[in-house]
Amino acid sequence: MRRRYVLQALTGLTAAAVGPWARAQSRTQVEVWKDPSCGCCKDWVAHMEANGFDVKVNASGNTAARARLRIPEKMGSCHTGKVGAYAIEGHVPARDIQRLLEEKPKAIGLAVPGMPIGSPGMDAPLYRGRVDAYDVVLILEDGSSRVFKSYPRISPTPS
Repeated sequence: MRRRYVLQALTGLTAAAVGPWARAQSRTQVEVWKDPSCGCCKDWVAHMEANGFDVKVNASGNTAARARLRIPEKMGSCHTGKVGAYAIEGHVPARDIQRLLEEKPKAIGLAVPGMPIGSPGMDAPLYRGRVDAYDVVLILEDGSSRVFKSYPRISPTPS
């Protein structure tokens, strides 16, 4: 009887010790290249982390990463990332990246060209709730693209 309790206690301790490690290992890894002084990039990284991603940040090399990952220049933004086999350019919402990883289309990746106000990382208090309309674009392997998700303009509520 005592042996069973000892075994249960040890099994419980092992599960407790392994649990956080196992959860940490299940988070999707993203690598990002950005300007070291860009605040909106830091905010986008925080958005990704808050949505279950682990982010490795490189404080330089955005332009080189964009070229290496085959993102067309016209799709450019202030930071470039890589998640799995996909490139991520700009302020792409985490939920769209999660959808990309679930659906696994044959594509280079996703981009939010420019820096639309209201997109993740471009939603700081100084914008007072303003959200401009923007598209998340799926960049196909041949370099063409199509809209993956559209976000409407939202007018801020008067204070």
